[in-house]
Amino acid sequence: MSSAAVFLGQIGFPGTRNYVITVSQLDAGYAKEVSTPGLASVSSKFHSNAKSELRFIRHCASGAVPYIRAMPAVLEHVFFRPSRRIALCLAGVVLAALPPFTVPAPAADSAAAPNVLIVVGAAGEEEFGQNFARNAGLWAAAARQAGASPITVGLDTNATASDHDRLQQALTAEAKEGSAELWLVLLGHGTYDGKEAKFNLRGTDLSATELAAWLKPVRRPLALLNTTAASAPFLQSLSASNRVILTATRRGSEVNYTRLGIYLAEAIADPSADLDKDGQTSLLEAFLMAARRTSEFYETEGRMMTEHALLDDNGDGLGTQPDWFRGIRAVKSAKDGAPLDGARAHQFHLVRSESERQLPAELRARRDALEVAIGKLRQSRSGLTEENYYQQLETLLLELARLYEKSALKAP
Repeated sequence: MSSAAVFLGQIGFPGTRNYVITVSQLDAGYAKEVSTPGLASVSSKFHSNAKSELRFIRHCASGAVPYIRAMPAVLEHVFFRPSRRIALCLAGVVLAALPPFTVPAPAADSAAAPNVLIVVGAAGEEEFGQNFARNAGLWAAAARQAGASPITVGLDTNATASDHDRLQQALTAEAKEGSAELWLVLLGHGTYDGKEAKFNLRGTDLSATELAAWLKPVRRPLALLNTTAASAPFLQSLSASNRVILTATRRGSEVNYTRLGIYLAEAIADPSADLDKDGQTSLLEAFLMAARRTSEFYETEGRMMTEHALLDDNGDGLGTQPDWFRGIRAVKSAKDGAPLDGARAHQFHLVRSESERQLPAELRARRDALEVAIGKLRQSRSGLTEENYYQQLETLLLELARLYEKSALKAP
């Protein structure tokens, strides 16, 4: 690699401690503290005969530092005070002699609010019905906070059509393409007969096979959250590219009442679930918070845990367990070498931060593609030489820095 001077950015806490980060440290998940007061400036160069270290070249006045998304794909484990937000200064990229990393250009589209469809199944017992209705209310409130107009199926008492038919009609009416996310939340009970899993509705139940057929034409970002018992087969049936599938169980045979749905509804708009402190709670973060609280419930009650949640967002239909994550990164390795999930789910935010709402849809899609590429590169690290790995990582990070420079976000 030829020598080049690069300004990538700076991370710190305005008015407190400041950090200089290198690309190797970014990958390891930590930052190096520097003692220089204010936002420090450090110069460095790339050298072909040494491990490259990206450092900050240009000084950034503290007043000009934009509070923006802190690259969660590469900054998961930076140590900071939870009460402080990460400041990332990415203005003024200076680049020379590095090949550009290209991502297929996404279709231009307005940053539309997500569409949220909440489906409440047959209650069975009054207590369950009250829980499902409460969870539906939390989801509806979060959707309205996100600027969406949620549709709820299963709570009205005077509908002429069955819940099964109303759900089909609602999904048929949804746009099949575009950048706006479609969130489908299933609250209730589920069953599994050894062959087919079903979501129990008032009247005709909905099978995983049937729902997969209804959603087959959908190419837009889709989050399917099945919080019922015996929900695991829905993951295998509906997993696909550009989808996040979450189930409350890892097997169809886990047929007892599940509690994940309660905690997921509470976490989706809860700032305390924001693990990377970027001012918004992602679906991944809500999943991890809900799974932790579910586990705590069984431990506190002295009960054997009868539900084990899964998340799939890479389209392989396998899913990843919440205890495989440290922070927002999956750190365990599958025995068969299968890729792990989490990167795409961390890009789904029902309630977005102000800076995220300001980001144009086409830049968000490009940013998301770059972050996923960084995640895939990490998982393939063992098959690369150290020099090749860091070279590719540098290229991705620099392209990400260019994108943030282009977005020119202002501090909220």
